[in-house]
Amino acid sequence: MAAPTKLGRVLCRTLPRVSSSLRSYCTAQEPPPYRPRRALMYVPGNDERKILKIPTLDVDCAVLDCEDGVAANKKDEARANITRMLDEVDFGRTECVVRVNSVDSELADDDLLAILQAKNLPSGIMLPKVDSVEELQQFAANLNAAVAEIEANPIFNLITMVESARGLMNLQAILEEAGNLVDMSPFRLAAVTFGSDDFCADIGASRTSDAKELMYARQKVVVTAKAFGLQAIDLVSIDFKDTESLRRQSEEGAKMGFTGKQVIHPLQVPIVQQAFSPSPERVVWARGLIQAFQQHQQEGKGAFVYEGKMIDKPSLLQAQNVVQLAEAVEPSGSQQ
Repeated sequence: MAAPTKLGRVLCRTLPRVSSSLRSYCTAQEPPPYRPRRALMYVPGNDERKILKIPTLDVDCAVLDCEDGVAANKKDEARANITRMLDEVDFGRTECVVRVNSVDSELADDDLLAILQAKNLPSGIMLPKVDSVEELQQFAANLNAAVAEIEANPIFNLITMVESARGLMNLQAILEEAGNLVDMSPFRLAAVTFGSDDFCADIGASRTSDAKELMYARQKVVVTAKAFGLQAIDLVSIDFKDTESLRRQSEEGAKMGFTGKQVIHPLQVPIVQQAFSPSPERVVWARGLIQAFQQHQQEGKGAFVYEGKMIDKPSLLQAQNVVQLAEAVEPSGSQQ
């Protein structure tokens, strides 16, 4: 891991003051409303034209990128452009997230210091290539220092990325540490994203259209994320013109338990968001099951038959998940 940066060393001297000022604010927060991230679309931070187009796409989550989507000699331009776009663009219902560079790159501090100059801060920060607990700790320290002078005490949705064998094996410990850091850091962990291409490069695998070579990693990501009550965002499909493969892969991911999928092109957005949305028939089934369950509970009955199937508590939880997502993605649903 890279040596502590200047910003990190500054925090070591200021941590008691910073953590004290944030702790009561963080612990006082109620759980936020469920926020769907069916499609999570990357947009290069230095491309103003593409950023301006975001409000027309009706995408759940747009990630303004400072990392892999931006060339090394365009990093400063991306930072400045993102900071300006945050203040000038009304993203509507779309959640705006900024992907900073990894801790090891030693560029994340510059990303944070630039982006946090915006008056309208992003709702979330994506942290790529998280391989260890120590990297998450250093990021938390740097973020604390970066927001120390912001009077509003912002709280960011944090989306971490798994992109290596080491990161996958350490995922449980990383998520546990994220929970430990909540009281002292201005973030709440919201989701885990699987970076499939970096992962394949790390283990020497070859990407295939059916992604069989990634089945174990995908299952581990989704199970571990759900164990911590987090959203799990599935791999990206790099052949954006192959819409049929995208549809199959999206539906497979939804059945596996993923809550959304990464996309790199506007054409992918409607296909992915449909795949991760419950059908109208499924919503009717879920609401009817919940109503029937409540009625049977009032009558003192446990398991019961609903539409020809035996229903108990796990079935109720499935139905509640369906209704929660349906209400979140409806036009009248909460997008806060």
